[in-house]
Amino acid sequence: MKDKLIIFDTTLRDGEQSPGASMTADEKVRIARALERMKVDVIEAGFPAASDGDFSAVQAVAEHVRDSTICGLSRALDRDIDRAGEALKHAERSRIHTFIATSPIHMEMKLRMSPEQVIEYAVRAVKRARQFTDDVEFSAEDAGRSNEDFLCRILEAVIDAGATTLNIPDTVGYSIPAQFGATIGNLMQRIPNADKAIFSVHCHNDLGLAVANSLSAVMHGARQVECTINGLGERAGNASLEEVVMAIKTRRDAFSCETSLDTREILTCSKLVSSITGFPVQPNKAIVGANAFAHESGIHQDGVLKNRETYEIMRAEDVGWSANRMVLGKHSGRSAFKSRMTELGFEFNSESELNDAFFRFKQLADKKHEIFDEDLQALITEVNTSTEEEHFKLIALKVCSETGEKPQAVVTVKIGSEELTGTAVGSGVVDASLKAIESVANISADLELYSVNNINSGTDAQGDVTVRLAKAGRVVNGLGADTDIVIASAKAYINALNKLENKGIKKHPQV
Repeated sequence: MKDKLIIFDTTLRDGEQSPGASMTADEKVRIARALERMKVDVIEAGFPAASDGDFSAVQAVAEHVRDSTICGLSRALDRDIDRAGEALKHAERSRIHTFIATSPIHMEMKLRMSPEQVIEYAVRAVKRARQFTDDVEFSAEDAGRSNEDFLCRILEAVIDAGATTLNIPDTVGYSIPAQFGATIGNLMQRIPNADKAIFSVHCHNDLGLAVANSLSAVMHGARQVECTINGLGERAGNASLEEVVMAIKTRRDAFSCETSLDTREILTCSKLVSSITGFPVQPNKAIVGANAFAHESGIHQDGVLKNRETYEIMRAEDVGWSANRMVLGKHSGRSAFKSRMTELGFEFNSESELNDAFFRFKQLADKKHEIFDEDLQALITEVNTSTEEEHFKLIALKVCSETGEKPQAVVTVKIGSEELTGTAVGSGVVDASLKAIESVANISADLELYSVNNINSGTDAQGDVTVRLAKAGRVVNGLGADTDIVIASAKAYINALNKLENKGIKKHPQV
């Protein structure tokens, strides 16, 4: 029998550290449920000590997910570990993931600690975490640039202290596959008590090598890979879950391990994460990109028609491409709507929530003939957005565009209990609309990104708009969807302004 490769998903923690990708507790629960359906082994739900909001989100995921182990991140500090233990106390299976930096540059410049002090902190952290759970993971931050002899010392010590998983992260994406895999193999051979723990890797994609480094580590004995949906994450992102899993599944001849994931859920999960975070998936993205199984070349088309395996090494059906195209319309009833929403991973908490979502569905059905799963994902994201505390609310928007004249926009926005109307001109109707909103909102923020994606094909398709605003060190994404791209843009801008108005600021796990 092949070894079991544990899939540790950190979309809700490291993925959320992408600028603007912050998620609400409800959104984290939705993604966690999707990961659970995919049979992900470990879900890192967040960093409970970062903020009250992150604590509540980890707590909510721990209460709603029963089949996956729920993990909370903590620095090697007593208060962090205690906070994680409290957030996870209702989990069916819990894990505390504690870390401290081990590279010379991090120890000297960031921690200002000696190697001996770092070992002392690591051992104490693991022992304290064991008071809350028997499943404790220790990470040697920046292991990719750490001294191998020192790694052997600290990892041996934390195993003796009770760590059951050892994570060797390439925190800054510096490693290359041959070297990184060899390091994993060396550590497993050199550490006397290595057989008492599972070796894990967490690779960043700064050089585009996160998946390659992770797979090299697996070939050298690592039996847990930490990854994210769509490769989401800080800077250039993390190893992509879908790429790691499908590489293991497709190249059974090369790997002496296998995962227990239901790969048919990959595409649904990918689209859910994309719709919630506002980070679109590039068309040529492996596994989940729109072109991943498309064939333009005549030679390729001819070969695939004769035998699929001439140009396809995977079946599209195995990652979910064929099973999620149920079409609803204006004649569809509440039962069909609710049933499909359940299949997409969304459970309504109350009858009023269902009624609100169904009403919006009917409104959308009056605008476009066919409603696809992508439309439903966008609709639920909009419902969740509307249930958040809204300081700003779009009431009305009127635009005028005429050849030879500057486009104009008139917008009415409810701010608190007062309705204000603003007018502006711009280089286009979207520019004019956002300027009109800004004139009444009076929040000076830098527009860092304006992105439009069609949710599906056709001239009646919904436009999915992402707006990224930055102010005073905070970066937020606003999302909006509508068959009218100008209204979708206004919704996204208002959504971003509401997030800026929310003053809750999370600490970064490595600060």
